[in-house]
This record gives sequence, C-alpha cells and structure tokens, in this order.
Amino acid sequence: MEMHSFPMAKIGVIFSLVTGAVIAMCIDVMNTHDIKLARKLYSFLKPNDVLLGDRAFCAYADMVAIQQLDCDAVFRKHQSRTTTMRKGKIVGDCDKLVTWCKPKKCPKGLSKDEFLALPASITVREIYYYIVIPGFRTQRVSLIATLLDTTTYPTLEIVGLYGKRWDVELDLRHLKTTLEMDVLRCKTPSMIRKEIHVYLLAYNLLRSLMWSAGTTYNTPPDRLSLQGTRHHLINFIPKLEAADSKKRLRLYRTMLKIIAHKAVPDRPARNEPRVRKRRSKAYPLMTKSRQKLRKQLQTA
Repeated sequence: MEMHSFPMAKIGVIFSLVTGAVIAMCIDVMNTHDIKLARKLYSFLKPNDVLLGDRAFCAYADMVAIQQLDCDAVFRKHQSRTTTMRKGKIVGDCDKLVTWCKPKKCPKGLSKDEFLALPASITVREIYYYIVIPGFRTQRVSLIATLLDTTTYPTLEIVGLYGKRWDVELDLRHLKTTLEMDVLRCKTPSMIRKEIHVYLLAYNLLRSLMWSAGTTYNTPPDRLSLQGTRHHLINFIPKLEAADSKKRLRLYRTMLKIIAHKAVPDRPARNEPRVRKRRSKAYPLMTKSRQKLRKQLQTA
C-alpha cells in the first residue's frame, strides 16, 4: 500500500524566561536531533545568559561551547552518564563539584578538529533533589550546572530556576494551540518558513503587550493571559485604526489597563490528565492521495 503523509518540520526555539518571548529559532527536517538544533542557536546567546534545557542537551561538548560564549547552563543530567555523587567536592546538601573527563571517542555531530579542541576535563556542579508531587512521573532529578559559585548561586535557587524550565512547554503550547500553529497551510518549504515566522511575530507582539501592561500597572507580566491579551487586541484594532494620534494613545493605554486588570492566579504543582476532550470524527485516516480516493468512489 502506498502511504501519503503530511510533511513535518522540527523547530528549535529559545524563549526568554522573563518575558516569554521568542529569542531565536531554527527549522530543520523532522528526524534532526534536538542537540543539532541547539547548536545552531548558541550564536544567539549573549554573555552572562543562563541557558536552561532538558537532558537531551547535557553533553560535554555543549557545556564547553556555552562556557566559551561567557554563558552558563543548567541542564538535567543525561541518563547515559552513570557517574555517582560519591565522588567530588561537597559544597552543600545534595550539591557537589565534580570533574567531567573528555569523551574517548568523537561524538556524532562533532568534527575531528572540534573534538581535538575540547579541554581534557571540566568542572561542573551536580545537584539532585526529589519530587513528591502527585501526577509527576519523575521522582529524582539530577541537574548539571556551570554556576559553580555557591554563594552567588545557592542550591535552592538553581533548583527553583530549573523548575521554571516547564514554562517553555507552556510557551510552545501557546504557539501550537492558542495561536493554532500546529497545522500550517502553506505548501512549499520557503512559504512554510515564512508562515512560521509570521506566527512568531504575532506571538512576540502579544508578549510585548503583556510586558508593557504588566510593567505599567505593576502586575507580573508572566501572570497575564496570552489568550486574553489576544482577544483584547483584536477588539481594539478597529478602534485604533479609526482614531487619530492623540486618541490612539489613550486607547492604547486603556487597552494595557484592561490586559493587566485580571492576572492568572499562580497555581503551583497543578497537574491535569493528558486526555483529549473533543471526540474525533469516525472517518478513516487518509492513507492515499485524493486522486486515488476519488477513483475508488467512482468504481464503488
């Protein structure tokens, strides 16, 4: 049987933890590894940035590359690294400085010159803690960080910082679900890229409005509703277009006040079942081209 499927792209994105806005993005084919996308995004980092990521990005070469950019990283420890907390210098409760040695073989994705340029060893900070919240699958989490100064970066602050990494999942959900970017309409790769960039422009516009509203009316911008901001903006656009410059400024300030009026309550440790509410229709999946399906209808 000849199978036909829709083309799929893989997107790598860096979000700002403060504003929720998209800082950088790259697009590649679906079977591209996450770490390959990440390495394309490192050039967008600025000195003193702290990059949060899950275990897929916790590689020796990447820790070195991020430090060479005068940045720091907090990643979850990769499951293939079997080093224990028995060795290393104790710097706090469940907190140690450990030494990582350079891999013996050149990892995939690195050239021989890049591999030879890696230092023989690096010192990283390993922190582990336990999660006892119902609904969370992971019980023990091990973090690897390049933030070695325990006075400036206490253990609990790093743990709390990594806990905010989940915000990126919510930001991606806003892009795919709230703004409906999960299904793209264009047909060619170049137009698909343009369509994705337009979605990101709209997303960053909403985030900028949330930031302006929050900072103007002393409300945490990350507690404002992106969907609510979208609805208010859509309602105000006709009025803003018809108003003169003075009235437009008043309308803009009114819109910011309405956006900041009702903040989303902080709901720590909230968990929801991973189920679908809407029932899909009972039609079979499309596994052939429309031309072949039409012929089957004609011969039936």
